[in-house]
Amino acid sequence: MFKVTPQAARQVKVAAEQGGTAGMALRLAAQQRPDGTIDYRMGFDEATEDDIRFSSEGVQIVMAPEYVPLLDAATLDFVELDAGDPQFIFLNPKDATYVAPSEN
Repeated sequence: MFKVTPQAARQVKVAAEQGGTAGMALRLAAQQRPDGTIDYRMGFDEATEDDIRFSSEGVQIVMAPEYVPLLDAATLDFVELDAGDPQFIFLNPKDATYVAPSEN
């Protein structure tokens, strides 16, 4: 099942408040490119009748059923890959660029 880290959940809630979309669900979409990488999309939206709906870390998430196979094992995180540049990232073992987190 798709997961949201606590750090990402906090930032999603901040973004919703700042964008005037508090109370709306986070919509996710994904498309696999020919090279095996995955293009991810997300934004705040209202759920439709056909959407898959669930919650992770207090974030309401919706996605169209066709995106479930690409996203079901993924995790949304919010990290600072470069100093001063925090961003959302998708950790997905189905993505050709995925590198498993190291065990410390």
